[in-house]
Amino acid sequence: MSKGLFIIGTGTDTGKTYITGLLLKKLNESGYSSAYYKAAMSGNERNNEGNLIPGDAVHVRNVSGIIQPLHEMCPFIYETAVSPHLASRLEGSPVDMNTVKENYIRLTSRYEYIITEGSGGILCPLRYDNKKVFLEDVIKMLNLPCLMMANAGLGTINSVVLTAEYMNSRNIPIKGIILNHFHTEDVMEEDNKKMCEALTGIPVIACVKDNCTDLDISAEYIASLCE
Repeated sequence: MSKGLFIIGTGTDTGKTYITGLLLKKLNESGYSSAYYKAAMSGNERNNEGNLIPGDAVHVRNVSGIIQPLHEMCPFIYETAVSPHLASRLEGSPVDMNTVKENYIRLTSRYEYIITEGSGGILCPLRYDNKKVFLEDVIKMLNLPCLMMANAGLGTINSVVLTAEYMNSRNIPIKGIILNHFHTEDVMEEDNKKMCEALTGIPVIACVKDNCTDLDISAEYIASLCE
């Protein structure tokens, strides 16, 4: 039976795609059948034929070494670098939850572990017209536990605690926190790690330095976080 994990950020540019690639690299190199998924992806470029290429998916595939076809990875791709709800308003093809679910279910029949990446933070709207779709709706529909991604620097205590409180109020499980752009022996960042754990009760499972090419956690541990 396939298992999954959802990567949520405390906001944009926390390194969700970067870390997702490293998580899948660990699983792939240890022989786990694994795949990447993202419901909606904006800010993409076109190839020479004029087709939109899902940039995050390309990055994850290159870093992780998985051979999953790109067309499986993201059902809704937009060119404009804004929230998916606005991108679809400008370009058309708004996020449809049935399509998101159907594409995910197809992956569960082919892969043991699926890591799904969110778009921005937990309150990022994927669609906001006659229908309202937020990231939490995708998480709940797919029934996935989460890993929270945050920057290690100034302000992260506030963003981590607020995100955790919101997700707890919505009964969305958080298995752990990963701090990105971490500097060992930086007094503030070391304290941020301790305070995030103390104020949320959620463990920081990894502190990732810039330009890191491997995570200091095992594939078996990553697999154990999936449900």
